Amino acid sequence: MMHKRLSGLLLLCGTLLFAEPVTAPVVPHKVQENNQSIVQKQALLKEEQRKASRINDLVREKQALDKELLENNIWSKIYSNYHTYVELKKQKEHLDEQISILDNKYKRTEEEEKAFEILKSKRSIINGKLQLLKEYESDPFKKFLQPPEITDVPTVGNPLAIISAISYIKKLKTDETEYESRYESIKNVMEKLKERELILKKILQYDTNNTKYKKELLDTQDKIKTFTPVVEIFKTTQNVYTKKIDELTLNLRADIKREMEKATSIGMVILFFILFTLLIKYLVRRYMSDNDRFYTINKALNLTFVTLMLLTLLFAYIENVNYIVTILGFASAGIAIAMKDWFMSIMGWFVIIIGGAIHVGDRVKFVREGVEYVGDVVDISLLRMTIQEDITLTTYMHNRRAGRIIFVPNNFIFTDMVANYSHAGLKTVWDGIDFMITFDSNVSKASSIAKEITKKYAKGYTEITRKQLNKLRSQYSMKNTNVEPRIYTFIEPYGIKISAWYHTNAYATLTLRSTISMEIIERLQAEDDIFLAFPTQSIYIDKDVRKPLPPEEIQNDGDTLA
Repeated sequence: MMHKRLSGLLLLCGTLLFAEPVTAPVVPHKVQENNQSIVQKQALLKEEQRKASRINDLVREKQALDKELLENNIWSKIYSNYHTYVELKKQKEHLDEQISILDNKYKRTEEEEKAFEILKSKRSIINGKLQLLKEYESDPFKKFLQPPEITDVPTVGNPLAIISAISYIKKLKTDETEYESRYESIKNVMEKLKERELILKKILQYDTNNTKYKKELLDTQDKIKTFTPVVEIFKTTQNVYTKKIDELTLNLRADIKREMEKATSIGMVILFFILFTLLIKYLVRRYMSDNDRFYTINKALNLTFVTLMLLTLLFAYIENVNYIVTILGFASAGIAIAMKDWFMSIMGWFVIIIGGAIHVGDRVKFVREGVEYVGDVVDISLLRMTIQEDITLTTYMHNRRAGRIIFVPNNFIFTDMVANYSHAGLKTVWDGIDFMITFDSNVSKASSIAKEITKKYAKGYTEITRKQLNKLRSQYSMKNTNVEPRIYTFIEPYGIKISAWYHTNAYATLTLRSTISMEIIERLQAEDDIFLAFPTQSIYIDKDVRKPLPPEEIQNDGDTLA
């Protein structure tokens, strides 16, 4: 309409400007009136052009705002769906009224019957659409107004929980930033809607009869009316949510700081225990020459350190220790039954460590179900002893195996026989060699040879044993401390048995036994009146010659009758 007016005015002005001059006589008053009219029309034309230009500028501004409101704007989409739901609901109500009117009619015409079916079909379609948009029935912005839920706030009760707390603080900050961006987006939408309302009002000032912009203005005002309480609620919720996050963040940071100070204190205590333990180990290694005792002390120090560290952590991080003790008290019976062997092995470990019957480095023999195991103890742990099997007389005569690592549970010391070859530093044992000579041999000479050779090779071990036994008299009631080699003679069915006994190294008995045995044999074989005896058997053969058969027992063919 405005463009038509502008075209008419331009056509009129052009006609006036380019019309041919009239040849009538000039009247000064009329010429003046015509000039004034032309000036007014030109002024009116300029005003219309200015309005049109202003309207075009405002329209471009509105279009730019509309584009911003439509692009990536979830709030406008939610409002659009909500508005669609409201319109569909109004249509449904109108259809319900029409259907109700037709349904209440006693008798409907054919046209009314068709209209009735069409109305019901339309209502069915609208019901389907309303079902799809049901979430917009009431409070369509609730899902976006609801802040992220704050759950599972970590409790900083140990150093490992510090990492969880820091991660949780970062999560809270991320959620707060995301929620704040939502609030800023709806504020921005609200500002743009108000700006759009203002532009539409200005356009209508220049073009008051434009129904299109009037409708857009009403729609914009309706949106502003809808979004105003949403923004107010969002602002309040956002303030509360921000304060809650700030409170949680401050509390978590305070807990982290407290826990770090606590962990630092505990770390200093543990570091002190470590340095103190290392210092004691250094002094023990430097001033103790016995490696076996150093090993035992080292194990005891390690166990003490672990125990102190566990107790420190227990009392530092478990607030109600009495509760733990009560639970363990009720559970002790079940634990003792279910873990009987482990419990007995731990008790056996205490007996071994406190009693001192077995130490690391001792040579021991265990007998289990008739099988003998001889070896050196290389480790004593809380549950078992580790033994390295060596070549000994036992392996030579019974097992025929050696070099195995044998694990002996500590509880075996309560039920099985245990022999220690090197207890209390006594690293020698008695070993014996037996040999047989005949009854007509020189027994005294053979005994003297055996005694001479055993004294020769066992002299050093004999002196060591004597010194060790003198030390043990203060600890044990020892009656027989004779350590010199002993020779015994016994009458056996096949001859005289001579048994030579001597002290030898507990860790190398076979070596000395082999050496002594070879030299005894060589010396005995060199004597003319000494003969080695061994089991013999005499066989007697009947010397009578078999007599010839009588002639009657001989057949003609030479066969012998049976």
